[in-house]
Amino acid sequence: MYRKLLWPCLLFVAITLMSVLPAVAGEPTNVIKRTADKIIAIVGDPKYKGPEKRGERNRLIRASVDEIFDREEMSRRTLATHWSKRTPGEKKEFMELFEDLLEQTYIDRVEGYSGEQVVYEGERIEGDYALVKVNIMTKQQTKIPVLYRLKKIKDRGWLVYDLSIQGVSLINNYRNQFNSIIANSSFGNLIKKLKEKVGSYPTG
Repeated sequence: MYRKLLWPCLLFVAITLMSVLPAVAGEPTNVIKRTADKIIAIVGDPKYKGPEKRGERNRLIRASVDEIFDREEMSRRTLATHWSKRTPGEKKEFMELFEDLLEQTYIDRVEGYSGEQVVYEGERIEGDYALVKVNIMTKQQTKIPVLYRLKKIKDRGWLVYDLSIQGVSLINNYRNQFNSIIANSSFGNLIKKLKEKVGSYPTG
């Protein structure tokens, strides 16, 4: 149910040392590249190799991912009209499960990444919002356009709240999926399904 909705998030890891930056890269672009380079360094570090290091490696990757994603903004936009109907406790539980779902799936795929060239095409800043345009060149020379949407948060700087691959929004995909579950059953059932999905991943 979730697998085909998750693939846009996974391409976040494709920003590697092979990336090509524009002559003048602004802060939103640098924020994305800085975090992605950190994750690539963790994955490539020999001291974190091997199944016995999986727990420590995953913890470091999760910490790096947390630096760049605004989980509250992503959760709010994903639940849309259902967000305001939730209690503070329900919002907190959903945010944690949604974050776990994204991060666990990301971690599950990141180690199998083989490396593609990434070209930063530029960025546009309007007040506290920014768009960063990227093209990923696959080994088959297929160009995949990626658009990162960021919001500037006080005391935290620029954070990603959505990304689109070939015009398909990660948040919109999840919003449609989650709204369907809530409409056909309940918010409680959505939480149950998220717990089952998150619980199916290995922990170390």
